[in-house]
Amino acid sequence: MNDQLNVYDEERESSSGIQWALWRQLWTYACAHPRELVLLGVCALVTAAMEVSYPLITRAVIDTVARGGQLHDLTGYALLYALTTVIVVISIGGFIRIGGLLQSLISHDIRRDGFARLQELSFSYFNQRPVGWLMARMTADCDRLSNILVWGFLDTVWGLAMMLGIGVAMIWLNPFLALIVLAILPVLGMASVFFQRRLLRSARAATAINSRVTASYNEAITGVLTSKVFVRETQNSREFDQLADTLSAAKVRNLTYAAVYLPVVVTLASLAIGLTLVIGGYNVLGGAISVGTLIAFIRFATQLFEPVQQISTRFAELQMGQASAERILGLINTEPAIKDKPHTRSAPNQTIQTITLQNVGFSYEAENSPAILKDVSLQAHYGQSIAIVGPTGGGKSTLVNLIARFYEPTQGNVLIDGVDYQDLGLHWLQSRLGVILQDNHIFHGSLMSNIRYGQLEASDDDIIKASKLAGAHEFIMSQPDGYQSEAGERGDRLSAGQKQLISFARAIVSDPQILIMDEATSSVDSETEQQIQKGLTSLLEGRIAFIIAHRLSTVRQCDHIVFIDNGRIAEQGSHRELIAKKGRYRELYRLQQLGEVQA
Repeated sequence: MNDQLNVYDEERESSSGIQWALWRQLWTYACAHPRELVLLGVCALVTAAMEVSYPLITRAVIDTVARGGQLHDLTGYALLYALTTVIVVISIGGFIRIGGLLQSLISHDIRRDGFARLQELSFSYFNQRPVGWLMARMTADCDRLSNILVWGFLDTVWGLAMMLGIGVAMIWLNPFLALIVLAILPVLGMASVFFQRRLLRSARAATAINSRVTASYNEAITGVLTSKVFVRETQNSREFDQLADTLSAAKVRNLTYAAVYLPVVVTLASLAIGLTLVIGGYNVLGGAISVGTLIAFIRFATQLFEPVQQISTRFAELQMGQASAERILGLINTEPAIKDKPHTRSAPNQTIQTITLQNVGFSYEAENSPAILKDVSLQAHYGQSIAIVGPTGGGKSTLVNLIARFYEPTQGNVLIDGVDYQDLGLHWLQSRLGVILQDNHIFHGSLMSNIRYGQLEASDDDIIKASKLAGAHEFIMSQPDGYQSEAGERGDRLSAGQKQLISFARAIVSDPQILIMDEATSSVDSETEQQIQKGLTSLLEGRIAFIIAHRLSTVRQCDHIVFIDNGRIAEQGSHRELIAKKGRYRELYRLQQLGEVQA
């Protein structure tokens, strides 16, 4: 399944009812813990057996008293009743403990698989889905599904065992009365089918809107500065109120169906008990059954519909949770658009010597999507630095994303040492890659741990050396705790330029064979940029480097400069050669030089 497509469209509605294939796949998470699952089922069966025993003990006591039994006759029943109660208490305590443990284990496994899948998915997947949408999968949806699986299983085993035991006991006591009570069950089944589609449809609508609410929260928090700058608070609140009202209406509609469904079950149960009381009373007066049998039947009739209510509730939850099941399994089952082929070629161990682009083109897979790159051919050699320049939107970042295999070309080929990189391992390529972006992510933690993220085995001396090369050492040492200073959430304790220096040091310490710099010096001042430029000479030595820059003064020393416009290579050559051509590059360079002089 291609991750360019939304695996499950939350807005669509289905008339097919419960999709058992989804629940079978989810059930494998419970089956992964057979010991806990078996113990939970045993507890449910034992609890059901003991609860069926209570009315039979009550019947025996009442009939013994009615026959004029002695005190010692009742002692055995008292001990039996006490033993039954002890067993029930132990089994209930057992299934609460085991059920909670199993629920925790299932949640852990679902979250593990979901997170692992998120790590595998390509950039295109995240481009199409907001962060809040993804977070909802791993939080609310995960907890809901683990709850349904565990307690749904428990109540189903307990409920079916209860109904089977009660049915057998009633038939043994009086088949006619048993038939009257059991005849209500088909009516209840038809009511369940009636409400099934309505509960499912309303639940899907509510969960879909809830994801949009979560995404709205996330955007409000991450974009709070922009909202305040443009005084958008009132408009944002108005838009969120509309979303919250829609969510409230969807939930009310869903709860209304549930509120009607459960009283139907209660009404049918009351009808069965009433019929038992009336018809059984006549049988007692006629001597057909004993008083103890009638009381046992009333207890059984009451007990029979208790598991029916529980199973009905779980059935409703199953339908309401199906939207969550579809969404989280949609994530887990999504196949990355970019992945290794079944039989990848053995990757060479030697240093990468050449990267060749042959007539490369790229466009997003959306229908009628325009081409971002067209017929791009380029070759980079070991130790060579390639500058990629041109106007905004020309395709510069897309080009380096293709080289890094964050995306794959929709036309042409990218070759590494003469081999199509789609035939090589994805991890092999990207583990030899260093990327410095215009806006790099800084993780919560110390500055040293952020730099070590590029190479977990790096020593403190390696990190300090990389920081000096990147020009970050001086500002790091000016921090209160030096390299152990906290970066803050998303690096909010650092300036934009400082974050860029940390990301630069992180790329250096990884010692990549291919280095990609996408506007890497745009957030630093001129003095810091000069420090970085000094270190670039040694940094670029022995690597293939692709450097995107708007400021042409930073790429004059590159071995080869490629000018991209409108997805095509307009010009390429060295700085001196392009100036001599008097083309687009020279004009852009002249305008920037003039702007710097005027400034």
